Amino acid sequence: MNNSPFSMGWLMTMFDLPVMTPDERKVASQFRKDLLDHGFLMIQFSVYARPCVNFEQLKKHISDVQRLVPPAGNVRLLFITDEQWAKSVTVIGPNYNQGKRAVAPTVPEQVEFWE
Repeated sequence: MNNSPFSMGWLMTMFDLPVMTPDERKVASQFRKDLLDHGFLMIQFSVYARPCVNFEQLKKHISDVQRLVPPAGNVRLLFITDEQWAKSVTVIGPNYNQGKRAVAPTVPEQVEFWE
């Protein structure tokens, strides 16, 4: 059991994956889909996050990502408290076009319960 106090927060997953060949692009696309299937939200093209309400959940999701990482992948995981997440700032240039993606990620309704 973890003796330190745990504060609800976000597990950030940032990654670099090779995408030079069709096979590499397929592997990278599958990794992104797997993250979404595991409850992560896309923040930027190679940055995903998911809420974690307790330490056990955080450990489980870290383990999940470790199992999903492609052999040629470089993935960094970072935990950010909900308070730190709330202080984040999104800066978007006037000519930035990201298609159908949300301009500023919002807290999912189910997570608003813990705020």
